[in-house]
Parts: sequence; C-alpha cells; structure tokens
Amino acid sequence: MEQTMRKVSLLDLTAQYEDIKPEIKQAVDNVLESGNYIMGPFVKSFEQAMAEYCGTKYAIGVANGTDALLLTLDALGVGAGDEVITTPFTFFASAEVISQLGATPVFVDIDPDTYNMDPAKLEAAITPKTKAIMPVHIFGQPVDMDEILEIANKHNVFVVEDACQAIGSRYKGKRIGSLGTAGCFSFFPTKNLGGYGDGGIVVTNDEELARKIQILRVHGSNPKYYHSVIGYNSRLDALQAAMLQVKLKYIDQWNQQRRDKAAIYNEALKDLSITLPYVKENREAVFHLYIIQTKYRDELMAHLKEHGIASGVYYPVPLHKQEVYSDLEYEDGSLAESEKASLGTMALPLYPELTMDDQEYVISVVREFFEAKGERV
Repeated sequence: MEQTMRKVSLLDLTAQYEDIKPEIKQAVDNVLESGNYIMGPFVKSFEQAMAEYCGTKYAIGVANGTDALLLTLDALGVGAGDEVITTPFTFFASAEVISQLGATPVFVDIDPDTYNMDPAKLEAAITPKTKAIMPVHIFGQPVDMDEILEIANKHNVFVVEDACQAIGSRYKGKRIGSLGTAGCFSFFPTKNLGGYGDGGIVVTNDEELARKIQILRVHGSNPKYYHSVIGYNSRLDALQAAMLQVKLKYIDQWNQQRRDKAAIYNEALKDLSITLPYVKENREAVFHLYIIQTKYRDELMAHLKEHGIASGVYYPVPLHKQEVYSDLEYEDGSLAESEKASLGTMALPLYPELTMDDQEYVISVVREFFEAKGERV
C-alpha cells in the first residue's frame, strides 16, 4: 500500500524539552541567580537524588560518562600491567578508558540474544593480571550479573558496571549500577536521562572508593590546593545537575513509554524474518535503543531513508577489530557473535515522545520492505 511520505527522526530531543520547558527554565534561573556554578548545592542535591534512585550510599558527579568509567578504574588502582575484561560490542569509551590508564582491554564475546557479555565465556578470559571486569548493559538491557559477580568474587576482581545506556533498568528487582563495585552513568543528551550538554556520575556503596573519586575529580586535591594524587578536572556542572534533577523525576515514566513502544514494535514485526530485542526473565530493560538484526540491514536502512525514516548502526566495527587495537591480534572470527552483530544490527526510531502515527508509519514501511522480499516467518 502506498504510504504518504513523512519524516521520522531516530530521536527527538526538542520534543522532550517542550514538555518540561518551564521547569527547565526555572532550574536554570535558580542556578544563575545563586552564583554557585561549579560544584556546590545543586550538584550535591542531584548526587543525593541519584544515590537514592539507584539504591546506593554514594553518587559522585563527573564531567561525562567516559570520565565516570576512567576515574572509577583509576580509583580502583587499575594501571600498567593490569587487564580489564569487557565486551567488544559497545561504544569505544568502554575500552578507551582501560587503555588510557596503561592497562590492556581483554574482550569477551557476547550472547547473541542480548548483545551483552556472555558469562559462559568470561572465566576463560581471566588471568593473574585481571584487575576488573566491566560488563556493559548495552542498549539498556541488563547483563547477567549473578553469574558475573560469582566469577568476580571467585577470582577477587572488581566489577565496574558500564551503565551509561541503562539508567532505570533493573536486574532481579535491583537497579542497574548498584550491583557491582560501582556503576557508571552518562548524561549525554541522547541518553534516556540526558542533559543539555555532557555529564556523568558514579554510584557505589564503597565509602573509600567514593572518597577517592571525589578527590580525583578535582585535580587530586583534598583540601583545595593540597594534592595527594595526580587527578583530573572532571566536575558535573551545576547547571547540568539542576536540569538533570528536574528530569530524574520523569525517568521511570519515560522508560515505561519506551518499553510500551518496544512492545508495539515486537508485536507488529514478529512475523517478519527479523531478530527482535530479547529481554530475559527478571529483567527490566529501558530500551535506550530499539535494536533489530537482519541480513538485509543496509538495504532496509536505504529503504527507510527513502521514506523519510532515520535509522542507525550501533556499532559498525567491534572494538577488537578497531585499528587502534590491531596490536592485540584478535583473529577474524575469534569473537564471532560480536562480529555478526556488527554486520546486521540497526536501530529503529524509539523515544518517549514518538507518536503513534509515526510509529505505525515506521512499522508499515518496514513491513512493506520484508513483504516485498517474501520474508515472513
């Protein structure tokens, strides 16, 4: 059936802003009128709110999600000669921070159903050099944390949750980020809880770890002008903290809207030869992205583009195949599931403000593509 052409974006940040504009403007005015622009009461208030939300004792605001990972690993003593195990199917920052500290990233292949690190393949990657495991809750899908924590405890290594895409998700009733040694979040504007610029936070129940990260984020000083370690300039802006605190009270509602829209996609596309998102029992995913997999990915993306629909590839090159890690000498096919996912996965439009009409249009255009190929199950 011929469709009336329309434009559908992968994500619309302005739609969310329109919904909460008065509250955001008031938050900005409050900060500007206070004169407290770096650290101060707005950051402290948001940190307390995030710790309470995640169910942890401490939350430490930093400049971005990458720094959340970096400062946490640094505070745990990760350095030259150490290994940190993570997934190759993630954003580059997950491995980048390991390398920046002089340590070596060790990649473990993914579970093809969830795209998360496969715990069954984890223990074989542990060596006497392993200092930490960094599971990534990719696309807002909780990792199998019980299995990972059991292996970590057995080998006495830290678990740092890269929860940058997963705020609000739950594993067996507990908030993601609260299960490991620490959890790291990003407030990049496109995240489920996104700021109006960069921002990040670390949550933990470890008092000593929290204290070390608090020192690292202000040039390694405690008190001011007295430096015990080499640190960073990595502080969450008061403006971002105030605006994020406004948005935090909506995050569960927004995440539920994402789940509802994901369920609509799942039902409407289930008879096509597409691999749809899979959420295990006792998990509550937050669908940072709605990821499908198909052997026709590039063709389908071109078809969607012709009909005004945006889509995206996350991620086109797994980390072990990146040029910068060629010295690690991973052979082709050594992490086969990650390589396969990078060739076939793509994101369809999904965000809380996506209208029913726009979603139905996306569904109809996707169905039109597969039905023309006779690809139905």
